[in-house]
Amino acid sequence: MTRVQNRRARVRGGGLDDCLRACAVHSGKLVGSVDRRRTELAEQLRKLLVVWGTHHTAAPAPAPAGATALLKRAVKGAATPAAAISNELLDALLAVANKALECGYDDELNLALVISDTVLAERKNSRAGWRLRARLLEALGDETEAVDAYERYLALTDDDGFGVRARVAGLRIAAEKERELHALLRRQCPRAEEFTRGPATDVWAEGLAAHAVGDWAEAEPRLVGALLRLAADEAPVADRQELLSQYLDLRTAVPGADLPALTEALALYAEQRRSRMRGPVADPTIGGVQWISLGEFRNQIAGKSVCLIANSGRVGASSMGAEIDAYDLVVRFNSYRIDPKHTGSRTDIHATIHKHGFNWDQQVTTRLVFGGISGDWKWSLRTRLVPGAQTYLGDESLRWPVRNIGRLGADAWSGIPTTGFNMLWLLDFLDVSPTLDLIGFDFYESGAYRVQEAMKMPITSVHEYTSEKEWVMQRAQRVTDMRISLR
Repeated sequence: MTRVQNRRARVRGGGLDDCLRACAVHSGKLVGSVDRRRTELAEQLRKLLVVWGTHHTAAPAPAPAGATALLKRAVKGAATPAAAISNELLDALLAVANKALECGYDDELNLALVISDTVLAERKNSRAGWRLRARLLEALGDETEAVDAYERYLALTDDDGFGVRARVAGLRIAAEKERELHALLRRQCPRAEEFTRGPATDVWAEGLAAHAVGDWAEAEPRLVGALLRLAADEAPVADRQELLSQYLDLRTAVPGADLPALTEALALYAEQRRSRMRGPVADPTIGGVQWISLGEFRNQIAGKSVCLIANSGRVGASSMGAEIDAYDLVVRFNSYRIDPKHTGSRTDIHATIHKHGFNWDQQVTTRLVFGGISGDWKWSLRTRLVPGAQTYLGDESLRWPVRNIGRLGADAWSGIPTTGFNMLWLLDFLDVSPTLDLIGFDFYESGAYRVQEAMKMPITSVHEYTSEKEWVMQRAQRVTDMRISLR
């Protein structure tokens, strides 16, 4: 039975308490795991325990013997059956589900499915719930239902910071190209129709056996027939793609192959793979954007006063808008939120991590996109950049300043540097700005102040906020409640 069929056959959970029991059982399975992803999942399960125990037990639990026991005790000791899920518990459940999805193993995907069912049963209009559902369905290989779930998410939000619209477009194009490829294979190998009735795995094995003895005339119709049967059965995408790739590899090696016919099949295969990976790229030149290097960026900021605006609650209540707009250059980060009275209205430089697409459509002079892995960074630029939204774009020399320019490896700086720290480190390193001020930087002590869609995103633990704060304060020339001046 395929993974998708397993999902469809699975009985849905009975509610929030059943979901928490499933989390309790799963936490026990993770004890002693050396898998980094499962260790991170175990930590999120522990945090879920704390939230559930704090809000739903009649009295504080005694010292724990283990996470599993505590979770079971929390569920068993609930004062009353949970009629509605609290915001804090919702966030904790989603954090567990997202880590389970990152693990990618069947057991963890099953856990994510249970949580997804529970969240959407309790909060049918949860944006995060529908996005989780879509990503889970995509991981399970059910693209049709994944697209439906993505569309439910899009209907609930005006801010597509996660690039869901491009993802949906890519999946739809890929599905269409895959159908075109199957139709082409039917035309190129008419005998394949004879082999679309038996189990796909058996027919595929027969095709491989015929190929092994050098009988391509008998092998090809069986291989193509198995491919067509998999498509008809709505097998998971990964299974279909793996066998398509194998078939085309074998066909490429056949002596005297019909090259024009093979080229046509390969072109469709490549197009559907590209579309799944990155979606459509309407304008490969991104509106004629001008790429700038480290030296060119230096010239761009030389001699100008610069302020960096934190995405903090302190900024959101600062009434400093006019002062901020008076600087020569205003730098904002990631999912910044504009309220002219408090934050100012102008953004000259948008510095953002490549993983999210918040504010990429906002008009700025320069956009610097940071990322640790070159391939992932390039993929994000292709899929997230909005043509015409920026005049200048940082090139590879500006991709990861702290690590690549400063050569501060994990031994010298263990945490992953934040977007803000990468930007500040770069400006300090270039040392060409007579004024370099940080506005509202309290390292999230006052909470986050972001666009609405990003407010639910957790303040991640992979960054060394304490070390970054220490680095800043060592270089500070003047410090007030709202402003830290490095120059």
